[in-house]
Amino acid sequence: MAELKTKENNASVEKFINAVKDEEKRKDSLALLELLKKITKKEPKMWGPSIIGFGSYRYKSPKTGREGDWFLTGFSPRKQNMTVYFSSGFQSMAPLMKDLGKYKTGGGCLYFNKLSDIDIKVLTKMLKETITNPFLAK
Repeated sequence: MAELKTKENNASVEKFINAVKDEEKRKDSLALLELLKKITKKEPKMWGPSIIGFGSYRYKSPKTGREGDWFLTGFSPRKQNMTVYFSSGFQSMAPLMKDLGKYKTGGGCLYFNKLSDIDIKVLTKMLKETITNPFLAK
């Protein structure tokens, strides 16, 4: 079975964010970094070369039986858009998401162009929900 490539590593989160070329994405990344630190009460860690993750949990895929570690929540300032990762998915968040703003989703990912496109208060509620999901509690 192939090993998961996206793993926690010791690369510098600050160096990664400072290397983001787009100034608005860099500022949004710093704002998300502080928001996620506050919500999760965890220090950020790089996962792979481009994801900043907070916390971790052990998973086992019901389809493949594969086990591994993954971050509880995190984000990545991708070239095309900002990506925020929700380990719990969005099934229970539909009532919140109607007031979120301009975004797209795919799997457990929330995509938006810039932080000003979404309501930070709604995002905060969603992030708090994903980290308190009993399925993921340690």
